[in-house]
Amino acid sequence: MFKGILIEKDDAGYRASCKTLDESVLGEGDVTVRVGWSTLNYKDGLAITGKGPVVRRFPMVPGIDMAGTVETSAHPDYQPGDAVVLNGWGVGEVHPGGLAQRIRLKGDWLVPLPAAFTARQAMAIGTAGYTAMLCVLTLERHGVTPDHGEIIVTGANGGVGSVAVALLARLGYTVVASTGRPQESDYLKRLGAAEIIDRAQFSAPGRPLGKERWAGAVDTVGSHTLANVCATSRYRGVVTACGLAQGMDLPASVAPFILRGVTLAGVDSVMCPRPDRIVAWQRLARDLDPSLLDLMVTEIGLDDAIDTAAALLEGRVRGRVVVDVNR
Repeated sequence: MFKGILIEKDDAGYRASCKTLDESVLGEGDVTVRVGWSTLNYKDGLAITGKGPVVRRFPMVPGIDMAGTVETSAHPDYQPGDAVVLNGWGVGEVHPGGLAQRIRLKGDWLVPLPAAFTARQAMAIGTAGYTAMLCVLTLERHGVTPDHGEIIVTGANGGVGSVAVALLARLGYTVVASTGRPQESDYLKRLGAAEIIDRAQFSAPGRPLGKERWAGAVDTVGSHTLANVCATSRYRGVVTACGLAQGMDLPASVAPFILRGVTLAGVDSVMCPRPDRIVAWQRLARDLDPSLLDLMVTEIGLDDAIDTAAALLEGRVRGRVVVDVNR
């Protein structure tokens, strides 16, 4: 028996609760992990509250992330006692996830925990930070270097945004942080942002083209914000898109792409191939200052996850939420 969050949907409705579970809720897999830490991402908030069609099988243990220790393994790459990290792969959506004290899954989904991080620090990074690193790698792959100009990060107070600001600043980029919470300016500047701007200038319908400014972008918002970032990108600028906090629509013009050669690069973290994940985590170990993680983190116990999920969707949570599943 072990403790976890369980989402159920039946004639009584949709509900999430923290309860004692047994192995019948575990999914198929060749590795069983004793979970130490998990986290809450935007997708977890949608799953727990039922405000988005994230969960596709019921009952379901949510949680797209976890860090823990291998208990049993039939996978050649893992032995009992190994420290591992999980991000995505449909866990918490179609396969029981990490907001529980135990998880069973395919070993091919796991990544060894980098020695630079504790399990708690790995979850302070989580899918949000791993996605931010994938965005940085995409900018690099398209040739965007610090001398090219400013990089804008939208939704900068969120999990992806916070880590993206910290990573880009440490790598020498000039980072402009867009946020709807100006009271958090000091926080963003401590992470490395050179300038803070109000998200309002991006969130309404804009023109097909605006004044050129951005050499690159990490967009976590979508909709009009993404369209306006593209419209104000410099010639051959690169915009990475990884989120939909404002919406899934893209009310944009082709003008930035055919007149300025702007690249819009989608970044997916869920089904990202394992070799790319390993590179991302290696780069996080090299390029992210672990001391900054404490600035980003709110720590909660498993019992607090349901209420915090609602606060996360309402924009009342700064940075990252780590969940100690054993308290």
